[in-house]
Amino acid sequence: MPPKSKAAGKGRAPAKRKLAEEFPPGEVLQDNAKKSWKLGAPIGKGGFGLIYLAEQNSEKPVGPDARYVIKVEPHENGPLFSELHFYMRAAKPDIIQSWLKSKRPKHLGVPRYWGSGQHVKGDKKYRFMVIDRLGTDLQKKFEECGKRFPRKLVLQLGLRLLDTLEFIHEHEYVHADIKASNLMLSHSDPNQVYLVDYGLAYRYAPEGRLKEYKEDPKKCHDGTIEFTSIDAHKGASPCRRSDLEILGYCMVQWLCGRLPWEDRLQDPLYVRDSKIRSQENISEFLSQCFSAQDKPDEIQRFMEEVKSLGYQDKPQYERLRSILQNGLRSIQAEDDSQLEFTPLSGVPALPAKKATKRKKGADKTESDPDGSPNKKTKPSKKKVLNGVNKSSKAAPRPRKIISPVKQGEHRSKMVEMATQTSPALALRSRRGHKVNT
Repeated sequence: MPPKSKAAGKGRAPAKRKLAEEFPPGEVLQDNAKKSWKLGAPIGKGGFGLIYLAEQNSEKPVGPDARYVIKVEPHENGPLFSELHFYMRAAKPDIIQSWLKSKRPKHLGVPRYWGSGQHVKGDKKYRFMVIDRLGTDLQKKFEECGKRFPRKLVLQLGLRLLDTLEFIHEHEYVHADIKASNLMLSHSDPNQVYLVDYGLAYRYAPEGRLKEYKEDPKKCHDGTIEFTSIDAHKGASPCRRSDLEILGYCMVQWLCGRLPWEDRLQDPLYVRDSKIRSQENISEFLSQCFSAQDKPDEIQRFMEEVKSLGYQDKPQYERLRSILQNGLRSIQAEDDSQLEFTPLSGVPALPAKKATKRKKGADKTESDPDGSPNKKTKPSKKKVLNGVNKSSKAAPRPRKIISPVKQGEHRSKMVEMATQTSPALALRSRRGHKVNT
């Protein structure tokens, strides 16, 4: 049974789990389809496992140009079933290839799932999963560009993400955690972008049956606090409009540098209410973010279109693409398939930051794959107005908040899956542990 839940956003973090021991290069793992994979050097680690370069097993050692990565976790940690289910249902190579042939997008930014299984070494059991190898994440690029992306680049990213989200949505899922740190460039082509980290992916229409809107106070604020949707703030399960709302917030941040509520991310109610006000008057919201001459009309039209959607409505993806394409034309640009990560004139580029060890309670990073909440910073009680904290404390970095009920659901799914399918591990990549190779 799921654990008892406290008030929304105040769940107790799960017990600390074990890290996988490091395997030597050349270790061979066999997946559930009896395909063998050879490990190369480890290239990253998170709170729950190690990430290795990998290739299909052969006599040759795995070199630095390996095409795959494998995430290995101790068996008792348990997989993230939401991510694994998404990959197995929607991201197998044949499914992606079929979509590419039928829809003919320029690129589909979904990593391909190649296999998963169990591995025993000594008296210990591990789970693993194989996906395509990727490159650096856009959060690093954002910081290198002085936390401002050129308008052309933002519109290009928006168009690519619309293609990716349409694919995900057509396969009955929503992502629910779109942000720069969950967008990674291809390892081989810096003009291709992939949406990763499906730990919060939600099946909004199992077997084609749409879920109904229902608020649950115990599930409030799921996702990354500054970007998550109003639906999630209210405890409702994410839907297609939720993903598009999040994309709108991302594009605004990429263009102007920060969102108006970023100074008080430790106060989820303040962030929620700020987003509600932003949707009530999108023009005024954008006026807070941009000067009159820099205000992007296409972003306002995009957000207005998303605002008009009902909880169960299917988005008009082509109309949304047209809005962003018109934005490109308004600045005498076009989507030439070239992503140029160059600092804006007058905005100094920031040096790339080295990954630092985070303190307990800090925000989760890209390779921390379990979706566990961190200990929250309690807001100051000095200034309260209408139940909303008015403290001016400096905001912590972006973090993901996941309700204790959802953690319990994952554990319940684990028991169910153990009797139905072979155990497998979902690979999740997290921001401070992705490795540029």
